Amino acid sequence: MTPGKTDRSTYHHGDLRQAVLTAALDVIAADGPAALSLRDLARRAGVSHAAPAHHFGDRTGLLTAIAAQGFGLLADTLAGGTGLADRGRRYVRFATAHPAHFQVMFAPDLLRADDPELTAARARAGAELRAGVTTLPGRDARTTGIAAWSLAHGFATLYLTHNVTDAVGPLPPEDYFDLLTGFLTDRADGAPGT
Repeated sequence: MTPGKTDRSTYHHGDLRQAVLTAALDVIAADGPAALSLRDLARRAGVSHAAPAHHFGDRTGLLTAIAAQGFGLLADTLAGGTGLADRGRRYVRFATAHPAHFQVMFAPDLLRADDPELTAARARAGAELRAGVTTLPGRDARTTGIAAWSLAHGFATLYLTHNVTDAVGPLPPEDYFDLLTGFLTDRADGAPGT
């Protein structure tokens, strides 16, 4: 069997959809979402050229499924987090572990915004994010939530696009994120240096 080609006999009813999603994530990780072609994905997954269209309808349907899966994984990653800083750390960990999902999830022009699976997964992830904000007494939850999300999302994006790679060095990105949040927390609390 040639590299990158999967034996068709390994597929059975039920895992073809995931095989196409996995192939799509590989393409996105290497070349971005613009490089996706349903025909190419069928070839990579070792299935008929009509199989991806059967499961996803079109390219937008496929990207929407990837985003929904990503928001579900994000919600799972955030679940059980303790407080805002821990959820931010988990957010960065998710982004670096699932960069192709992350890239698609926040590109609304690529997605069907009214897709029920996407809407439900996005709501679940949003609820997990907001759960960390409720632990901060005396602060406006909405503003604090946006600030925290901006910090985690911004850092993850800068890290994934290699804009802060040299600054982070060998430190795992979530550990570096801890340093950032500690620095900002110290400043916000009036610690020396403000």
